[in-house]
Amino acid sequence: MSNLKMYCLTLEPSHINYIESLGYTPVGLGDKKFPNNCLSDKKDRNISEKNKNYGEYTFHYWLWKNHLENLEQKWIGFCQYRKFWSLNFTPNEKLDLKNLKDKALREIPAEFNEFEVILGDPFFVNKRKIMKFLKKGFPLIISNPQILFNKKARNIKFHFDLMHGRNNLDKAIDLLNDQNKEDFRKFVNDEVSFNPHNMFICKSKKLLKSYYDDIFPWLENCERLFGFEDLKGYGLTRIYGFLAERFMSYWFKKNSNYKELPILFHDINNHLK
Repeated sequence: MSNLKMYCLTLEPSHINYIESLGYTPVGLGDKKFPNNCLSDKKDRNISEKNKNYGEYTFHYWLWKNHLENLEQKWIGFCQYRKFWSLNFTPNEKLDLKNLKDKALREIPAEFNEFEVILGDPFFVNKRKIMKFLKKGFPLIISNPQILFNKKARNIKFHFDLMHGRNNLDKAIDLLNDQNKEDFRKFVNDEVSFNPHNMFICKSKKLLKSYYDDIFPWLENCERLFGFEDLKGYGLTRIYGFLAERFMSYWFKKNSNYKELPILFHDINNHLK
């Protein structure tokens, strides 16, 4: 029996059989109709109506409120229909439905037992080309020209301001609890990378619950700041998911012994429509 419970989130009912063939549990999100035996964010206590703004976190909320205590004590992981965990990186152009089955993570190796959390390999925000920064955020760069010459100035906060609205991250951090507020602010100002895609694998239900107990009250506070009606464009519409993505990296690095693994990019929707 596998020591890993992996939830694979998808928007397409046609993906269910393939996801199950990986030994994963399919989770249906979005507006399409999924079979009754497929996990969903729409049953029991839920915030499924916020999915377009929260992304993956509407399922995390469902798990937190309805099912977490019932899980077996094993590694609990999350992936997506186009992003999968692996022990070794393989470029997208060398992946297909067949070899993805061989490469996707099915079991956590025994040598990982010293770790509590697995995060995806980091995304370095300061490695993007200068012209992309200029094109996207010229006013932001004019206000702080050192961004062009000092890679350390191109930190998580700068990248969030660039992609999701200037000063929105600072405003959101102001709403955090005292245990995390200043530590998270330091993290986004000091670090130039984060672990992307809201993907993680957690060894302990207790640790996972602690994470949920911190992040969801914060996101609810942020709703009173940003709301929903005025969120235009992808960078703002999904702002709650993007806030969670940065906070996830910070929180697990602060509170656990973690390891990083590659995430494979292969959209199974290209084959299973």
